[in-house]
Amino acid sequence: MFAWFRRNKIKAKVEETPQRVDLKPINFPANIILLWAKSIEGNEEILLWLRDNGYEALFHATNAIYLRDQSRLWLMENGYAHLMAMINGAEGLESAQHWLMQHKMELLYHMALAIDHNDDSWHWLGQNATPDLVILSKSIQYIKDQIEENHGDIHSMGKDL
Repeated sequence: MFAWFRRNKIKAKVEETPQRVDLKPINFPANIILLWAKSIEGNEEILLWLRDNGYEALFHATNAIYLRDQSRLWLMENGYAHLMAMINGAEGLESAQHWLMQHKMELLYHMALAIDHNDDSWHWLGQNATPDLVILSKSIQYIKDQIEENHGDIHSMGKDL
């Protein structure tokens, strides 16, 4: 009987092994980045437009920012682990920040740190990033701060925006 449990445990481990997924490019035009920032700020109509017009990654990234696990998983499984690392890095996850630097994703690294209130990274973005990416970073920071504040507020425990 114990052999049956052990056999099923081995099968489960094999099925859990993550598959390698190649990273997809994330170089979007400035007008799409600005639309993405508006969707992050809560414009549902723009969010749905992004999903329906070939920017499904930005739709899921927005939902991942709002802590929706299904979209976080979608990003990882569909070639956008670098976007998920930026989001995790913005939440203070140091391993995600290190991963971005190891893979030479300096822009995403500094966006993550700036969103997490690192003044040096805000300065770096001001010197090296386009204005649309600075605006995007500010939008993400604003929402992340609201989510964190709600999680610390006893009257809104468990409520995400």
